[in-house]
Amino acid sequence: MTGTIITIAQQKGGSGKTTLTAHMAAAALLSKAGASVALLDIDPQGSLGEWFEARENRLGEEAAGFSFRTASGWGARREARAMARDHDFVFADTPPKSDREAQPAIEAANLVLIPMQPSPVDLWATQLSLDLAEKEGVPALVILNRVPPRAKLTGEILEALKDHTPSVAKTMLGNRTAYAAAMGKGSSVLEEAGNKLAAEEVQALFKEIQAALKR
Repeated sequence: MTGTIITIAQQKGGSGKTTLTAHMAAAALLSKAGASVALLDIDPQGSLGEWFEARENRLGEEAAGFSFRTASGWGARREARAMARDHDFVFADTPPKSDREAQPAIEAANLVLIPMQPSPVDLWATQLSLDLAEKEGVPALVILNRVPPRAKLTGEILEALKDHTPSVAKTMLGNRTAYAAAMGKGSSVLEEAGNKLAAEEVQALFKEIQAALKR
């Protein structure tokens, strides 16, 4: 068995990498009965680990649903590949502002997800992550995250992205408090009641990711 490694990378901080990692992992876990999903936290800040611990404290170790490891540097590549031998999916959360830390996890990946907020500054930073994925020969998918409603700038950023990459997810994740609330409980919007729109976004995005993996 060799599972799929999905690395979440973005040079700019505050892009929502950890929230995206947790929610795509939750979507993978719920995608089919018996799916096995692993989390790899490469970011020294440890936000994904804190989310996982909150989940374990709430549900118990057996019910949390994920395997979890941490790694750094070249060890991230080794750890990701080792976890992929025992799991259907491995989701790796990388630190911002560090090519050296992100590169091994990108090298090991089947797909790189690059979240970005719809702003010119995020667009500039996204190009660095796209270049790194291209250098390693790994396909990348840009995902607009924390998108405000009816923002003219979002359309302008989407248009500008055409000059950077053809691989932009059609599904955008809205700027919703439901994501932060779920993360604080070690949960996801898929597992919390009253978050229909957010849950539909996450499910639609995971389907796009599955389609990208098949290409």
